[in-house]
Amino acid sequence: MEFSYWVVAALLAVLYLFAGVKKIVQSRERLQPMMGWVDTVPMPLVRVIGVLEVLGVAGLVLPPLTGIAVWLALAAAAGLALIQVGAIVLHVSRGEASVVWLNVVALAVAAAAVWLATVWI
Repeated sequence: MEFSYWVVAALLAVLYLFAGVKKIVQSRERLQPMMGWVDTVPMPLVRVIGVLEVLGVAGLVLPPLTGIAVWLALAAAAGLALIQVGAIVLHVSRGEASVVWLNVVALAVAAAAVWLATVWI
């Protein structure tokens, strides 16, 4: 189970670190081609989402790695799953159902991390 958790956590870390850092540092104009939804969401909220994604990555990796407050890994995985639920709702409300598949995959991987964290940690 431990190996499985680390594989899933690594996949989530790569995805969310990339997306989160982009949301934190890039302008709306730079984000718009890849994330069309940023034109309807205030930039401070986009930045908050990016920070939450990066904090989620830290929560997935650091507690199990250090052995300190390992329950935070479960909370981080659940938080990342909730971010994807929000993303799915946003895309569907914008009529972008064709791009929801990536959010569904990310939600499934985050849900797997939640399950693995409950079993292993």
